[in-house]
Amino acid sequence: MVRSTSDYYKQNPDARRKRLNQQGDYNKTKKGLQIRTAANKLNRKLGTYGNGDGKDASHTGPNSGKTEAKGPNRRRPRTGQKYA
Repeated sequence: MVRSTSDYYKQNPDARRKRLNQQGDYNKTKKGLQIRTAANKLNRKLGTYGNGDGKDASHTGPNSGKTEAKGPNRRRPRTGQKYA
């Protein structure tokens, strides 16, 4: 049986807390900041930032993308592209 990462963290609150702390620290680094600002920039460019439409920017390449529902977009595996 294949278990998802989210199932693991739901059942292990200490591990979840540790992961969230690590992620928070990473988001404050220079690289984490660049990734976050690039994602926000594309969301604003596509007109989906903060409007509650349930859509995300699907990054199709550096500084380009399209709007897509959150579920399929976040489910897709990362390809290792750089977005900054």
